[in-house]
This record gives sequence, C-alpha cells and structure tokens, in this order.
Amino acid sequence: MARRRDFLRAMAAGSLALSSATFLSPRWVHAASAKHLVVKDVKRTTVKLPFRPTPARSMDREIPHWRWLEIFELELGSGKVGIGETLLHYTWGGSTDEAVKRVRGKNAVDFMWDDSLGAGLQMALFDAVARTLEVPVHRLLGSQVHHQTPLSWWNIEMPVDDLVSECKLAHSQGYLAYKTKGRPWFDLRKQVEAVVAALPEEFKVDMDFNDTLLDAERAIPILLDLERHKHIDIYETPIPQKDVEGNRKICEATRVPVALHYGRPPLDVVVREKCGDGFVLGGGARRTMTRGAAAAQVDLPFWLQLVGSGPTAAFSLHFGAVLSHATWPAVNCHQLYVDDLLTQPIKVEKGMAKVPNTPGLGYELDRDALEKYRVEKPKERPDPPRVIQISWPDGRRMYLASGEGKVPVNFVIRCANRGEMPYYEPGVTTTLLHDDGTEKWRKIYRKAIEKPFMVP
Repeated sequence: MARRRDFLRAMAAGSLALSSATFLSPRWVHAASAKHLVVKDVKRTTVKLPFRPTPARSMDREIPHWRWLEIFELELGSGKVGIGETLLHYTWGGSTDEAVKRVRGKNAVDFMWDDSLGAGLQMALFDAVARTLEVPVHRLLGSQVHHQTPLSWWNIEMPVDDLVSECKLAHSQGYLAYKTKGRPWFDLRKQVEAVVAALPEEFKVDMDFNDTLLDAERAIPILLDLERHKHIDIYETPIPQKDVEGNRKICEATRVPVALHYGRPPLDVVVREKCGDGFVLGGGARRTMTRGAAAAQVDLPFWLQLVGSGPTAAFSLHFGAVLSHATWPAVNCHQLYVDDLLTQPIKVEKGMAKVPNTPGLGYELDRDALEKYRVEKPKERPDPPRVIQISWPDGRRMYLASGEGKVPVNFVIRCANRGEMPYYEPGVTTTLLHDDGTEKWRKIYRKAIEKPFMVP
C-alpha cells in the first residue's frame, strides 16, 4: 500500500518523467536523419475567428475574448510543416517569443515533450515530427487503444430557446453529448426540462457548475431533482473541490457521476475519500499523458478538455486514441466558431469521431481561412465594456459590468461563488444590455463596474 500511495502521489504531482524516448522507437528515430528533424522556421498568425450567431449572443456576455487565436506553422529540415494553435486568452500555456527562439535550429524531438513551450508551439512540434516520420501523432504518444473517441458539443450557459436549438443542431451533426453550464442566473430546471422535451433520451447533457452550488446541503436537492431526467449524465465541480466531505456526500447521494478538475484535491485523496467519480483533464502533452496514466491506474474515467478550434480538436483525438480511460466525451469547443480552420471538418457519428491514421494530426490547415481572419495580435486581452442584467419574476434586477480590464474574467461566477447573488431561483433570466449610447446605459455601467448592485 505504501508503494501504491507513493506512485499515486508522484503521478498526481507529474513527477514521473516522460520523454520522447518513451514513445519513439529506434526504427522511427533512425528513419529520419537529424537534419530532417531540425526546426527550420516558425510562422505565427493571429486570427479573430467569429462565433456562430447563437453562441455569440452568450459568449459576448462573458467571454468575448475567445475569438482570438494564434496559429503556428513550424517547418522542419525535412520540409514538412506542422500546425499548432493557442486560444490566446484561455489556454494552459501561451507560446512566447523566447520559446520560439529556444527551438529554432534545434532537433524537434528534444523539445516536443516540453510543456513550457505552450500550446501552439508544442502541438506544431508533434505534428511536424509525426509528418516527417510518416506516422500519426498518436504513435508518438503511446500505444493505440481506441480507434474512435467520444466528442461533446460545448456552449456557455444560454437562454432556453438558444440552448434547445444548439442541442438540436449538435444531435443533427451526430453528437450524443452536450456540455454546458449550470448557473443561478438562468432557470436551470426550465432549461433541462426544455432539452428533455426536445431531444431523445440518447442525447446526454453534462452540467458544469463551477462551484456555484456552494455546498452539499444546498446542492443535493437540486442535483437530485435534475437527475430524474435520464438525459443528465455528468456533473462537474458542483461545489468547491477543496470541500472533500461535501463532494463525498454528493457522490453518495446522486446516480450522476461527479467530475473534478484533476489535482484538486490530489488523486490519492479522491481515491481514498471517494469524493469524485472521474476527472476533467488537459494541459500540455506531458501533463496530459502523465495524468491520464494515473487515472487509468486507479480505474477512473475522464474527459479531455483541450480548447480551441479545429487544430486543437484534432490534437485531442490523438490523446483519446492512447489514453484508455478517456471514455467521457472530450470537450474542445471548436463547434463555437463559423470556421474550424481545417480543410475538412471532424465528423461525428453516433457520438464518436474516428482517430486519424494518416501522418501528423491527420487534418490540414485551411490557409484561405487563415488569411481571411488574420488580424494583429492584441497586446492585452480584449475587454469591451458591457453590462449584464439579471432579472427575477418579482421585478428584482441585478446589474454586473465588465470592461477595460477593470474586473476579472469570471466576474459573474465570482459574484455567485461569494453568495452575493440569489441562489437558483425559478424564473430568472439574464441578458446582455448592449451599449445604445445613452446616458442611462453609461450610468448603469459606471455604477456596476465598481460593484454589482441590485434594484428591488
């Protein structure tokens, strides 16, 4: 038992080393001379990728900055070009000028497992090396155990009509899983009941609460009410993950599995205390493989959460190919955009996408789209002034505002997590108040940007 605990702790901390030698066979390494694997050039292009109209209405309310992505094109001495992508203002790690300088002129195999390089650069290294060796990326990651992997359609919380239309669209495109947010500023029961009425039972909904249920005592009645519907499939982070006892109570009370972001609390605590049923897992290649292996050792499932447009979704498929316990639907968010930046879309049938077996990522960058959406890279996170109005049936209204870098990104969630917002009341609706140029709007904005306020 002591050795097992030490293993779990090491895996949870990411201290068990992975290297390129772990997964690259000598035959592959010798198949390409060293000069073929040298990084010759790195091109970076920033794009502003529009959201589709329906998700745009809700993304603009809280996270409009998800439009900006950086695309990498990395050429090796072989002449092969690998592509990578960073969602600039929502990523596990950005790729800096210094990181690009570190790899230029060096052997790509020596760097591709270095998570500190950031999302886009690391992805491009894997793609370029795999193309040079004429193998799919998953052959660089490990032994293939899945030939197809489940995918989920993602959206931020939405009004009922938009939510139902997105679920119908997802189902029409072959998806059987939809991940969204459970929030006290929308009528959660009404949302779920509308989806249940409109979609077949095979279509599952995973609900991420981001701590907003606050504690087990208040959370459990809501979760038990939702779980009456067989469409409800997974709950993510219903209450703060550090509340081990509260999460254990929730796991015991509900039939629906509870997903926790890996590492909070540590893996050995989750296993011992039974305070989670699986994980949300992502990050760099080294961290993803290490943590995925640890989850397999304790026989707990997870979903991969690598977020971006098409290139990131394609990269995720390869991790799904080699990680045995990546059996919950992966969340990549590429469905948000009008264009996935790929020449051919990732097709989903009966909830599953095939793992590519052609060299590299198995998908090609749409360079026409790249040019169409090219923009200058913003010097800081875009944060347009905006006002959110939350309304209850009895006439109460709450106003929150963001803009000009004056408040945190998750400003609405933070208000809910501090208990400063009415708790999951029926009939609540939320809208983005567009700046109409009037003094009335400016007055509300100036007051709400200082502190959210209620109007009785």
